[in-house]
Amino acid sequence: MLYKLPLLFSPQPEGGYTVTSPVLPGLVTEGETVEEGLANARDALAALIDAYQQLGRPLPANIQLPQADGPLWVETVVSAP
Repeated sequence: MLYKLPLLFSPQPEGGYTVTSPVLPGLVTEGETVEEGLANARDALAALIDAYQQLGRPLPANIQLPQADGPLWVETVVSAP
């Protein structure tokens, strides 16, 4: 299953980022870099999906994408030297 959700990377004074999602309040993680934060967000999403399933709660319908054979729109952060 594919999911589309906005992620907010909030810089922390001590370094690194806290990663949250405004459409999925239970998703909270962190990372020293944006890349690490994104990887941790994937893990946090998997754990949150499992928790929703165990509680019998549906995920917000607007974050689930149908399986698509065509193009997929993705927005991401890319840094260049």
